[in-house]
Amino acid sequence: MTESVKSELSRLPRLTSVGTQAPLWVGAVAFLVLFGEPMVTLLRDWWYDPEAGHGLLLGPLAFYLAWRRGWVTEKHPQRVAGLVLLIAAVLLRYLSGLASELFTLRMSMLGAGAALLVFTAGTRQIVHWWLPIALLLLTIPIPTVVLNSLALPLQLKASAMGASLLEWRHVPILLSGNVIHLPGRSIFVTEACSGLRSITALLSLGVLIGGLWLQKPWLRLLLVMAAIPVAMFLNGIRVFLTGFLVYFADPRLGEGFMHYTQGWVMFVVAFGFLGSFGWLLNRGERKWLRAPAP
Repeated sequence: MTESVKSELSRLPRLTSVGTQAPLWVGAVAFLVLFGEPMVTLLRDWWYDPEAGHGLLLGPLAFYLAWRRGWVTEKHPQRVAGLVLLIAAVLLRYLSGLASELFTLRMSMLGAGAALLVFTAGTRQIVHWWLPIALLLLTIPIPTVVLNSLALPLQLKASAMGASLLEWRHVPILLSGNVIHLPGRSIFVTEACSGLRSITALLSLGVLIGGLWLQKPWLRLLLVMAAIPVAMFLNGIRVFLTGFLVYFADPRLGEGFMHYTQGWVMFVVAFGFLGSFGWLLNRGERKWLRAPAP
């Protein structure tokens, strides 16, 4: 056997390996071509939009948790179901592109990723990676129409709670919608002060803590639901503190750096409340429900 023939034979395994991986590379390129636009716009919103800034943390964390969990031990690919889901995701991406609707456009990207998982490993992989998938879903910004419809009731609730606390401290106020009138000054509870951003971040924290610390689904749901009243209550406290400081100390404390500092402090306190509640649920689950440590 000549040296040239030996050289050709030695290349055969490498060519076979490349041929086996070719569909994966073609699929990856097709995915980037189809969903490159929603991926780029999502990353842009994470960086520039304060309402979506938590995605900078949750996105990489979701991929890390998926890598840490790994693949299911026994894969059961569901080719037909995966292809149907993938076709539906591509169709949704096309229609969303025509309508320029970013939320469904980004959801189609996640739907296509889930379809590929079903195609290659089956629905058991989706269940196995439920926590990373849930975190990725929470990184998708809420549509503006839904955001505005949720923000106004929260603004009114925070205004009413803050006004009640100010009256309790004998501060003369007049509440008009989301405007609290003080002697010589008015406090306007804007959309940024509605607490919606805090609720979104606390819901994400509740999902993360529940997935890492708790075993029972109903305890996880209880922890996530607790994020809503915690965020609303502490946002009302923030409105009260703003009015109290403006009236008794200095009107400049209701704006600028001091105002944002109050918001961050309340946010940290809310994280502490929710983390403590999750720790108590974890202790109770292990003590009374005899659940194993996560």
